[in-house]
Amino acid sequence: MASETHKPTILVCDDEEGIRESFKLILEDNYSLKFSKNGLDALELLKSFTPDLMLLDIKMPKLHGMEILKQVKALKPKLPVIIVTGYQSVETAQEALRNGAADYIPKPFDSKHVLRSISQTLQEAAKK
Repeated sequence: MASETHKPTILVCDDEEGIRESFKLILEDNYSLKFSKNGLDALELLKSFTPDLMLLDIKMPKLHGMEILKQVKALKPKLPVIIVTGYQSVETAQEALRNGAADYIPKPFDSKHVLRSISQTLQEAAKK
């Protein structure tokens, strides 16, 4: 029997249960997952642990994703964050990247695109 290798941990922050469930189905075989329903919960979680990567929705109640991104980068500057949003615009993507996001995935997303983006982002983070 093969020994269990370390699975990178991903924090998924999205207010939509269906999106969180989709990420669970796509990622659970290769990654350990933690979920938060909003940015305030995510920021609280980040005080007690550091995931290997964060998937962050932009449009959420209580605290906008861009504000969460800024706070995450202040709290954990090396944490790679991939923005996931249904509100596609070049301006939003550019703003996210300026604020420290590693990548930008538009909804609806393709599972292969998600897996490729996460893999590439984790590889880049390992080089730093």
